[in-house]
Amino acid sequence: MTSTWIDTPITADLLPGALDVQHTARGVLPHRLPAWARAQNTDSQLAMVEAQPAGVRLAIRTRATAIELDALPTRWTYTGLPSRPDGVYDLLVDGQLIDQASVAGGDTVTIDMSSGTTQRRSGPPGTVRFTGLPDRMKHVEIWLPHNETTELVALRTDAPVTPAPIRGRRVWLHHGSSISQGSNAAGPTTTWPALAARSGGVDLVNLGFGGSALLDPFTARTMRDTPADLISVKIGINLVNTDVMRLRALGPAVHGFLDTIRDGHPHTPLLVISPIYCPIHEDTPGPGSFDLAALATGQVRFRATGDPAEKATGKLTLGVVREELARITVQRAAADPNLHHLDGLALYGEADFAELPLPDDLHPDTAAHRRIAERFGPQVFDTNGPFAGPVA
Repeated sequence: MTSTWIDTPITADLLPGALDVQHTARGVLPHRLPAWARAQNTDSQLAMVEAQPAGVRLAIRTRATAIELDALPTRWTYTGLPSRPDGVYDLLVDGQLIDQASVAGGDTVTIDMSSGTTQRRSGPPGTVRFTGLPDRMKHVEIWLPHNETTELVALRTDAPVTPAPIRGRRVWLHHGSSISQGSNAAGPTTTWPALAARSGGVDLVNLGFGGSALLDPFTARTMRDTPADLISVKIGINLVNTDVMRLRALGPAVHGFLDTIRDGHPHTPLLVISPIYCPIHEDTPGPGSFDLAALATGQVRFRATGDPAEKATGKLTLGVVREELARITVQRAAADPNLHHLDGLALYGEADFAELPLPDDLHPDTAAHRRIAERFGPQVFDTNGPFAGPVA
């Protein structure tokens, strides 16, 4: 055990990927929406997921060989279902993943889907330890769990630390659904945006919000105000599985979302990505629902509850959304040469589903996240791609 620990306050400049840092009674809580945007939100789902630090990392410059991070996670479980595995902390040294760990303890919120009630159980903070680091000056990143709320309590090292210097890399700002947040990925650096950012040599700001990519105006204004060199929006699956709007509203909502982003980034490369393949919603509208038969056997699966005939009344399916996004992007690109479109089926299509099926019928697993990232890089970051440019 190291006897000469140095305590370093955890401040916003140590947490790239966070757009706000809230000081709580127990520590600091990274947020991926600013306070003014959170004040406009009344949805508990979005409140939960924006406080899950997907893409947020503790980034320092140090020659420390040992690091301890005290953290207090909040984990969400469902009555009758097995608990999720504890969130994973990925340790990168000079860009290379060298260790992983999890934190015990923390708070648990249990949701009873039959009654709609929640019960919270409080627990103590835990500690994640990384030792045996190389004894030299190095760039260290601890990527925080992408799927559980994480309050950071204390940072200790056996040598002084400073905020990681700006590396001059381009900043990629991405917004999407739980697929972009990283549902079913094994760890925070194996979500498809994290993998794609690494291959493209860019710094990621991940605004993937599980169940909550709903063209909210406060999200568009957040993106408008966030410095970025590259921007992408992945639109569709949540619009369908929440059944939040009809075709009549979709076009104006997409235009408004893009208009708002353009107010702050008039010439930044902006990529509109349509949904990846998801059989339950390809031709069947939402709303989506848990598959109760699967739940009875302790499995989590999803199903579509709409009727394909309802497309005639304006209900959305993934096929309808893809057609509309392609139409809107072509229309706008005539006056906006930095606006681009990517068909999500080029990232993960029907053949990919046959090989790497969605384990819960909605979210890709780690292998499929990697497949999506491997497809994204050559189409987007390589020469002639919409994000082509220097790799730092």
